[in-house]
Amino acid sequence: MAVAKKIQIYDTTLRDGCQSEDVSLTVEDKLEIAARLDDLGIDYIEGGWPGSNDRDAAFFREVKKLRLRHARIAAFGSTRRANARASADRNLALLLRAETPVATVVGKTWDMHVREALRISNQANLDILHDTIAYLKRHADEVIFDAEHFFDGIAANPEFALACLRAVDSAGADLIALCDTNGGRLPHEIEAGVRAAIEAVRCPLGIHSHNDSEVAVANAIAAVRSGAVQVQGTINGLGERCGNANLVSIIPDLQLKLGYQCVPPAKLKTLREVSMLVYELANITPHTRQAYVGHSAFTHKAGLHVSGIQRSVHTYEHIDPAAVGNDRHVVLSELSGRANILYKSKEFGLDIEPDNEKIGVLLDELKRLEALGYTFDGADASFELLMLRTLGFTRDHFRFVSFRVFDDKWHEDQTPFSEAVVVIEGPDGVRTRNSATGNGPVNALDSALRGALVPYYPALEAMQLADYKVRVLDNGAGTAARVRVLIESTDGRRRWGTVGLSSNVVEASWQALIDSVEFKLHKDAARPRNVKHPPGNGARPPRERAPLRNGVAARP
Repeated sequence: MAVAKKIQIYDTTLRDGCQSEDVSLTVEDKLEIAARLDDLGIDYIEGGWPGSNDRDAAFFREVKKLRLRHARIAAFGSTRRANARASADRNLALLLRAETPVATVVGKTWDMHVREALRISNQANLDILHDTIAYLKRHADEVIFDAEHFFDGIAANPEFALACLRAVDSAGADLIALCDTNGGRLPHEIEAGVRAAIEAVRCPLGIHSHNDSEVAVANAIAAVRSGAVQVQGTINGLGERCGNANLVSIIPDLQLKLGYQCVPPAKLKTLREVSMLVYELANITPHTRQAYVGHSAFTHKAGLHVSGIQRSVHTYEHIDPAAVGNDRHVVLSELSGRANILYKSKEFGLDIEPDNEKIGVLLDELKRLEALGYTFDGADASFELLMLRTLGFTRDHFRFVSFRVFDDKWHEDQTPFSEAVVVIEGPDGVRTRNSATGNGPVNALDSALRGALVPYYPALEAMQLADYKVRVLDNGAGTAARVRVLIESTDGRRRWGTVGLSSNVVEASWQALIDSVEFKLHKDAARPRNVKHPPGNGARPPRERAPLRNGVAARP
């Protein structure tokens, strides 16, 4: 049996994707995405431009702590300036200071850019390319050259464009990525350009295409079929202007349709999860009709279609949706989603029989919550708790009684502050009242809740919020709109996400906070220690109980 040819996948979501006008990722977001890309089996992760901003510099410091198992981290920069040697160029020094195994630099290959943007001679540009790559090769394990505007350059002046590639090749570049930077070239032009480049240089080639003509994915595939061995792109096609080549489409196109090896087949099933995570962390509403991973990608409504798939799913589906982690949906009909639940149960280490009647209950609850506006993409901890509670595999570690939040600003020049009062019923049945101040209502609630619980569960002392996002769901409802809150928490050993939903942002935040605490206690298999009351800063002895919600994280 022939071994499938390997195509390297180079992800630039954390750099090129962040150039989208509506995307801003925190360092924590970028680290979480990097970890998920590594788990997916991505070969290269471009983390950013270390010389451009403090956030990217921080990412390169922190990513070393992730201990990635597969992906190689790349730092991005540009070739040296025209008036300085590479060894004295500040941007190259910052690039190397990131201490990544891969250094990627972009340089000019279109004579118009050399003439109009750099205002130097063609020969001077060739010197810049050779000097930059030769210098980096002496200090970096692997050097990739992004040939900016190559396809425009070879159309305008093929001799010069190919000379640029030869200059880089002779300097020792490990790979040259041919860039359709303006996104204006069509597949037949990409094919011709790749074939010409293959004849001109010895080093392997990659493709970096933009989507301004809506053919970035097609151009990437055309390049691979013409001999490119690496594809650069972003998750969900994020990028400047119309975006970059969408790796979420390219990976299954190459692997499922053309037989190339991009990521491990078992990891391909997590493709939708990765796509939805990036949407959530970027605070972008997922594209429901996105190929392969969109909610509507395998949704059937027409009677003819539904009738067809009931006889054979191949009648109206080009692949098995499970291959990319998606599900089949039939409007006004019902098809099983048990396989998805069983898959997640194994991921959570649960042994559930396929005919367990509670799986149907869980599916119904998921549908109800999704109809309300919940999403569990990026909130795996909330989903795991929902599954555990529905299937009877967990217990509540405390009961919520009440909370109050006060926001105060006593004069115009004062910074507002918040105070929260939380009342919970501990595992010993005693009610505890605890208050705390914070720089906002969520921070105050978090401090008050954990302050009430730490006497019972000391491990909560190490827990803290790592990120907090709010998304408005009802665009036309103004300040009365429902909001979805995504909270990311950490205890120094792991990170997890939880979700809440309400028309009140504090209530939505509270739901996510409760789940976050319960998830840690569950994962720690926490057992309460004996508490000599009063704990916290205002415990009161038991009194007649007020009506309580059925479960600490019951949903509306």
